[in-house]
Amino acid sequence: MCGIIGYIGPNPAYPVLINGLKRLEYRGYDSAGISILDGTPKVYKCMGKIQDLEDYVSGKDITGSVGIGHTRWATHGEPNDINAHPHTSRDGHFIIIHNGIIENWDLLKKELERNGYSFVSDTDTEVLANLIEHIYLSGDIKAEAAVRLALTKVVGTYGLVVICRNEPDQLIAARCSSPLVIGIGSSEYFIASDASPIAEYTKSVIYLNDNDVAIIKKDELILKTLQVDEPKITLQNLNIETGKYEKDGFDHYMLKEIFEQPRSIADTFRGRLVPDQSDIKLGGLHSVLTQIQNARRIIIVACGTSWHAALIGEYLIEDLCRIPVEVEYASEFRYRDPVLGPEDIVVAISQSGETADTLAAVRLAKEAGALVLGICNVTGSGLSRETHAGVYTHAGIEIGVASTKAFTAQITVLTMIALLLGNKRELITGDKYRSLIGEMHSIPSKIEVLLKQDAKIRSIAAGFKDVCSMLFIGRGYCFPVALEGALKLKEISYIHAEGYPAAEMKHGPIALIDNNMPVVVIGIRDKSYEKIVSNVQEIKARKGIVIAIVSEGDEQIASIADHVIEIPSTNIIFSSLLSVIPLQLLSYHIAVLRECNIDQPRNLAKSVTVE
Repeated sequence: MCGIIGYIGPNPAYPVLINGLKRLEYRGYDSAGISILDGTPKVYKCMGKIQDLEDYVSGKDITGSVGIGHTRWATHGEPNDINAHPHTSRDGHFIIIHNGIIENWDLLKKELERNGYSFVSDTDTEVLANLIEHIYLSGDIKAEAAVRLALTKVVGTYGLVVICRNEPDQLIAARCSSPLVIGIGSSEYFIASDASPIAEYTKSVIYLNDNDVAIIKKDELILKTLQVDEPKITLQNLNIETGKYEKDGFDHYMLKEIFEQPRSIADTFRGRLVPDQSDIKLGGLHSVLTQIQNARRIIIVACGTSWHAALIGEYLIEDLCRIPVEVEYASEFRYRDPVLGPEDIVVAISQSGETADTLAAVRLAKEAGALVLGICNVTGSGLSRETHAGVYTHAGIEIGVASTKAFTAQITVLTMIALLLGNKRELITGDKYRSLIGEMHSIPSKIEVLLKQDAKIRSIAAGFKDVCSMLFIGRGYCFPVALEGALKLKEISYIHAEGYPAAEMKHGPIALIDNNMPVVVIGIRDKSYEKIVSNVQEIKARKGIVIAIVSEGDEQIASIADHVIEIPSTNIIFSSLLSVIPLQLLSYHIAVLRECNIDQPRNLAKSVTVE
């Protein structure tokens, strides 16, 4: 979850490092640091944001063309100056930055203490730095051999970059279940935990695989594994628009990304949804489509917001394709003994494609013989490389930690899959199929209309910035949207919120209703509409405050709710793409009024690459 950047080449390292850390701050913002070599390594680090590091470094010696940088999301040890990366080994031979968790760090630490080592930080990374040094000093070996030998003793995950003081003309990088990408320039190399900080310098990259070790010099890249083999180097092209990292006049990345959803949804179905031909083309699934449509069942695994998208996928696939679907938290799925076989399809959803629990679930499913599909937003990610087939979303770069456009892009992909399978299984044909494709094509323009209510939603938000808790309820397709709305509010405003199926109100949550408990009701017209009206009446009878998300022209709920936000009419299967937009905006404006850190909420990081 931390951010890693490294540079070796003919140019000054500091600008690459500091600009890279700014691009990576969404991955961790507890503390930050850099180390630059110019003969002797220099290390500067401090608690706080990247701007704090810039202020700290100001006026200090930053010369050198080899360097590493790190922005931290704390796991072992609280955020402070000492626990910040880079970490230096006891005798100063090695400097290391690390993303991941060394699970057997305590055993390794005790062994090193018996060999006379002492420690200044609370981190597992300092243990690894000293382990590498201890092995290096115990025999006549090179730094890269010491790194490889040390990593054979490690249990856990890592993406790391190492500097050796005695071999200052190189960087050593290694990966195990924590992403690293190497960018190739002209007599220079860039290393990062994702491609965002290096895209402006190179379009040619190598994604390290698990157990890869890279020895990187200014004019040479040697790729090995822990077993010393030299694997084939596979170059890939980056297709990232660096301008997408700017806020473009918006106050926060999250608001920009909310407003980008008409484009990101259209980009996700562009070339795939073909209204003129009444067809859907998903090239990434072409080779396995027959196997999917004959599946005994489909299991969708995901975490967080992606799990909410998976629930919507369950409704879509069961409604339109009549294939049984189960939705699993990847973090739970990986640690139990699920019943899986070759007739099952496992679909893994991850925005980054690097979510540790989701990748572990993928490996479990593959071992059981299931066909494993991926839905993710990042080409070259672990998920895209470990699944048998899949579909990329085209949401574009999402910087805000609280996911918005990635969520709706995932739903877009799931909807296309469900429509395509329903057609192949002859459950959706003819005029109905053409009509649904046409309606889906209109969703971006309907979101454009919906976004024009931003000022109204901001006005509603003003009345709820000081509440302690909120409930979100919905039925059918609106239930996962209620869960997602509650999560968004929790993530960025720090207000306690819970999502419930509306039918569960009388099974406990109704006890919470009084005039201090706002309830957000997603009351879209469908077969359960009259039931949701009854739920609203039950809330109002207990003096609850109701914010209602309703279909355009609704008068029944509107007549009894305290606040009403209308969404354009659409087929119920597309309703989540519209009804979630007001909830994203409501959460955003409440958080702004509470003066919260919108794009970097406390204790959260964008990509959860550790357990």
